[in-house]
Amino acid sequence: MFRQRRALRGALTLAAAAGVMVSALTGTGAAQARGAAPGAADQARLSGLLHRLTTVDGGPGTLLHLRDRRGDTVLTSGVADVDSNAPVPRDSRFRIGSMTKPFVATVVLQLAGEHRVSLDAPVERYLPGVVRGEGNDGRTITVRQLLQHTSGIPDYLTYLDKQEVLNNPLAHHDARDLVNIALAHPPTFAPGTDWHYSNTNYLLAGMLIEKVTGNTWNQEVRRRIITPLGLHDTSAPGDSTTIPEPHPRGYVRPGQNAPLLDLTAFNPSVAGPSGAMISSGGDVDRFLDALVNGRLLHPAQLREMMRTRPTGDSDGRAYGLGLESRPLPCGGLYWGHGGDIFGFETVGGATVGGSQATVMVNLDPGGTDAQSDDMKTAVQAALCQSRSTASR
Repeated sequence: MFRQRRALRGALTLAAAAGVMVSALTGTGAAQARGAAPGAADQARLSGLLHRLTTVDGGPGTLLHLRDRRGDTVLTSGVADVDSNAPVPRDSRFRIGSMTKPFVATVVLQLAGEHRVSLDAPVERYLPGVVRGEGNDGRTITVRQLLQHTSGIPDYLTYLDKQEVLNNPLAHHDARDLVNIALAHPPTFAPGTDWHYSNTNYLLAGMLIEKVTGNTWNQEVRRRIITPLGLHDTSAPGDSTTIPEPHPRGYVRPGQNAPLLDLTAFNPSVAGPSGAMISSGGDVDRFLDALVNGRLLHPAQLREMMRTRPTGDSDGRAYGLGLESRPLPCGGLYWGHGGDIFGFETVGGATVGGSQATVMVNLDPGGTDAQSDDMKTAVQAALCQSRSTASR
């Protein structure tokens, strides 16, 4: 749940997917309606990757949204509802899990650009007395270290009773209580000496936003990002347990070979600013485009966001301030994030000055170990395909 999964172990051989077309896959969108869709071979490769997600990997349904200079292309595979076998809506909304983090980091960096937050100031300046216990100390941890996961603060999800969340999915969770779950345990390492993904960092970032602005992180994300960009499918809910229509059902497989559990109705306060948001493929792509191309941050703050450090993953993943980079198999880097939350997994990526791609599967947790890897491969394939087509 809301975790960053293990690194990509190796790209699928796209040639093996060439020519694979499945009746359950649908290609539509403005670009295709204008005859500007990917070529048949390109679309077959992407369709084959999506088909793998809903067969070999076990996901009920999946969606890929590609946005480039030609417009929008949408491909789907599988079903939105395992009972009705309804197809995945091409304009689906879904929970995006940790893809929320780039939104929250953007707000903090905007506040830094307004000289209301200093990235290298101690967290104690903004949240006095909050980060204490078992060796965790907000006087020695900076705002930058929160956003880059170099604080050493433990991840509350490691200690959260997830079965209790499954048993009571509509229950409210207070961010301070979740932070205190983490602070009851010693730091993972001394601040600034290593890298370890911790959702607690972004609970604290959300609390910092509220302390500095007087508004909740949800309100600031709406005011500063969602409304200016016209992201009509995107929301930062508090305790709302529903997803606006249209949307696929969100499923969990609670144990190996266990039947799917429908967890579409779920209170995202257990994730809060670390992973509570809802969006669509098109909106995630528009957000990433605006972010990496400098329409949300001043150049100085965007440079800070893109100052990465290696995570130690074998695929070259590096983490900035709420935004991560990976090498593309066709050369260069792409920027984005992934997200897991009960019912959904999302992966999104964008190239500077280029295209954007987002993939969603409506199963989490419970897919195969390869699900995350295959989603990243689909994003990479879409971005490389777009680059190749643009150069023709």
